[in-house]
Amino acid sequence: MIVTVDTGGTKTLVAVFTNKGEMKAHVRFPTPKNTVKYLALLREALAELPIRGKVDAVAIALPGIIKDDIAIWCKNLGWQNFDIKKALDPLFDGAPIFVENDANLAGLAEARMLKPLQSSVLYVTVSTGIGTGFVTDGEINKGMRCSEGGQMLVEFDGRVRQWESFASGQAIFETYGKFGSEIKSKRQWRHIADRISRGFLAIIPLSQPDIIVIGGSMGTQFKQYAEYLTGYLEEGLPPHIKRPQFIQARHPEHAVVYGGYYYATDQLTRR
Repeated sequence: MIVTVDTGGTKTLVAVFTNKGEMKAHVRFPTPKNTVKYLALLREALAELPIRGKVDAVAIALPGIIKDDIAIWCKNLGWQNFDIKKALDPLFDGAPIFVENDANLAGLAEARMLKPLQSSVLYVTVSTGIGTGFVTDGEINKGMRCSEGGQMLVEFDGRVRQWESFASGQAIFETYGKFGSEIKSKRQWRHIADRISRGFLAIIPLSQPDIIVIGGSMGTQFKQYAEYLTGYLEEGLPPHIKRPQFIQARHPEHAVVYGGYYYATDQLTRR
């Protein structure tokens, strides 16, 4: 049995998988910014799940920079140097706990689902913030594990700003007063595509992935702005830089927990 935890800037999803990769159950709760409250809610969520028998491994996803299983920096939660593995060790009776960035895990899941396996996949989650996960030949790219694409500095509205400050789901809500699922105006979607395109115009020439997968809450609305986004990229990219194929995540809301399952089983195999 594998337990996976997707800690997002807004919500946390806890899931239980069989060793064959079947999700048996999941529980969701709002993510508090206080780590003590977070741990308390996580314990409550675990108690609700049908966890029977031995837990073979636990995968924890966090929205920030992870080094040596410690959350060095999670901007949208205000967490710094949070040793979540140490805090959770007593709950799992010695089961190994693996901690990784949420976008990396989501990218791992989405890349593994592609047939045939692609050499280079960039996963971008557009939700509370913007996260990036680089996957090479079906594995999280070690050199780019700590990438924070949402923090890229790009021009928008006459100023150089962090990409997620104007293109994340939170920024879209603050601008239009609506969640993506509530936006119907084609004009607004065109403007949103312009915002999102600014980061891609910077990151595509640098990384040149084969496929870009869009996930997160705004990933669920990808069809609303896909045509506008590709149009901006065709117009803005240099002629010698090929525009990658864009696809919507197969599991926009659950990609991280599926990635946690893959990551945990990989780590168990290599131990």
